[in-house]
Amino acid sequence: MWRLNKVRHKAGRQADSLEELRLKRRQQEKDLRQARRDRQLVSKRLLLNEDEDQSEVTMDADSGAQHVVTLFHKLQHSGPEKEVHLKALSKALRDPSAQLTFIKQENSMHLLVGLLTGSNATCRLQAVRCLHELSHSPHTNIAPACLPATPYLLTYLSNQSTKFTELCLYTLGNLCPESDVVQEKLLAQGIIPALANCIENQRHNLAVVEAAGFTLSQLLQAKDGGGKIIPMVLASSLPSHLLSVLTPDQNFGLAPAIECAWCLHYLTCSMQDNRVLLAHGALSRCSSTLMSLGGAVAEGNKEEGMELLICPLLRCVGNLLSSCPVEDLSSQVADVSIVVTLCALLQAYMQTQTALARESAWVLNNLTAHSSAFCSALLTFNLVPGLIQLLPFSQGINIMILRVLANIAHKKKEYCVQLTHTGLLSGLCATLKMADKDIVTLSMDVLFMLVVSSPQVAEEFVRHGGLSLLETLQYNREGDIRRRASYLLENHLLPYSS
Repeated sequence: MWRLNKVRHKAGRQADSLEELRLKRRQQEKDLRQARRDRQLVSKRLLLNEDEDQSEVTMDADSGAQHVVTLFHKLQHSGPEKEVHLKALSKALRDPSAQLTFIKQENSMHLLVGLLTGSNATCRLQAVRCLHELSHSPHTNIAPACLPATPYLLTYLSNQSTKFTELCLYTLGNLCPESDVVQEKLLAQGIIPALANCIENQRHNLAVVEAAGFTLSQLLQAKDGGGKIIPMVLASSLPSHLLSVLTPDQNFGLAPAIECAWCLHYLTCSMQDNRVLLAHGALSRCSSTLMSLGGAVAEGNKEEGMELLICPLLRCVGNLLSSCPVEDLSSQVADVSIVVTLCALLQAYMQTQTALARESAWVLNNLTAHSSAFCSALLTFNLVPGLIQLLPFSQGINIMILRVLANIAHKKKEYCVQLTHTGLLSGLCATLKMADKDIVTLSMDVLFMLVVSSPQVAEEFVRHGGLSLLETLQYNREGDIRRRASYLLENHLLPYSS
């Protein structure tokens, strides 16, 4: 009745980032990535040409369908201006109506595939640019039309050109979530081993790693991801590659680590067994990276976008903790000072990023659920008073804090006495007055463990005016609350009321 177990967090799959262009692109993607934290989001990305600015993109987007037909006919005839026509076509294909017109032209995709596989390097680049523009289309019938090109896009992931490889990856990433047919084809064509090889061979090229992470994250969000795609990913070398990218690069930034962390999140929150990821050391790696970031946050460093890496890491650690056998926990998370990190994140994001604060408290709950070592660390590092101060906060924060306190109280009677010395009884007197029935019920759970641990604790609660609080709760409209209040009064507190 009084035992609290770990909470299995199943955050909905949610999806959803050379120098000025990258900054522009990241700014455009910021809102998309931000939305990943709270809801499912499959995003598409458009990689801009290096030799054009945003104003050119906007201007060229008005190219008409007729212009596309004209360019298509010109490209059917070889000539010295083929490269110019291809570049013009890629810009014209930013118009959604022009995209539909193009795929309706007989042999239009055959033409693009021919140029994509030809000997002219410039034409190959412009052909993949055209496919990239098509992949960004809002029309669902465009992606199936692009399928004849996808085997070549996968083959070209071993290309040495960063720009070309990025275009192939973002094109594949845009196509991935469109339909079951597209996903089935891509899986059959070997997209998973292709991505694994790409990340392994291009480990030094972080722009390519970022793009590969985006493509994989799109694939993992497919409706059948848990049933077919995720087992294939777990059976590949991708988990170890994703983990190797988690450390942010000081020069390049957070983007590759963010993409790979979200991929790991989609893997850990699936219905699949997390033993594979645990065997790869995922819990150890994610928790150590989280501690590094938490240390920076505690020192006042809140670099823009840092929370977009902290969020998936928190979810990965929390989900992996709920799968980790109790006997392996100390080896998987060897440093008990991770509790300092989690409390620092809680405090840092309480006012500005409530969702992150709640995630931090949830991980703290899973960490303390079956481990006396982490419960002891919270007391040793004197972190409990800070947690008690957060009990007035709503939006799920206080319920998680109470769970953590309950985990500590459940472990040892000595911990209950130490909790009392931190001022917890005053905090419970406040939460027992709250309107939320879950808060009141959980507060009484914690109170029960405290008062049965020592007669002195029961006496102190009476001195705090606890009797009148429980007597009031005996008239609560919730039967469970009434019964708990009566049980506490009659069996544990009334002897100390005189």
